[in-house]
Amino acid sequence: MFSIRTVLSSLFFIIAIFAVAVIDRDPLPNFSQYDQVQEKKSAFFDYVLPLVNQENKTVIEDRKYLEMLAEEVDDLSFFQRRTLMELAEDYYVDREERSDLQVIEQLRLRVDPVPPSLALAQAAIESAWGTSRFAVQGNNLFGQWCYKKGCGLVPLRRNSGTQHEVAKFATVSESVGSYIRNINTHRAYQDLRVSRARLRTEQSSASGHQLAENLLEYSELREKYVHEVQAVIRINNLARYDKL
Repeated sequence: MFSIRTVLSSLFFIIAIFAVAVIDRDPLPNFSQYDQVQEKKSAFFDYVLPLVNQENKTVIEDRKYLEMLAEEVDDLSFFQRRTLMELAEDYYVDREERSDLQVIEQLRLRVDPVPPSLALAQAAIESAWGTSRFAVQGNNLFGQWCYKKGCGLVPLRRNSGTQHEVAKFATVSESVGSYIRNINTHRAYQDLRVSRARLRTEQSSASGHQLAENLLEYSELREKYVHEVQAVIRINNLARYDKL
């Protein structure tokens, strides 16, 4: 018979192995090794694009299921309604005093992929092409903040009286997923989601260059930041990735 100590030791060993595997999955390359700008850019986009596409794939699968629920909204089963509740919770949609149809309509604004060109451009800017302190030490490509002490890295130039830190992630994939969730749920990007839905209706999809107009709240630079994101998209022909 195994002792409790033996069982717990084995369990902790398995957890440790799993944790290492997660941390080591798709580690951030050393982008500072590149001397040629174009070579660094190509390596950066080649690395980040599959991560963005993978996270978007999850969102697309959620959206397909959501559309199926929309078709049967008047006769949802217990399990379908439970799944709808889970989606609402995942995407921070309040179900209180809302019908199933109203919840679905709210989710349609949120459960939608982020154009790869937009994600790539913001990742390049926010992480200094994968070489910033926050990218290297925290796997954070998008400059996302957190507010619990010890949750991330303290900015060296943090304004007096502020308590935020720059979030630290176990993997870069986690950072990408958090960014997409942020765009899809935070109240600051409500206009972006509305524009995306409108463009989806009018022309079947929205480009990163178009949606960048709604990123005024992402940076204190506001309009200047929007123009910088659009310039990175344009100069690097990132729009081609939105059509894949």
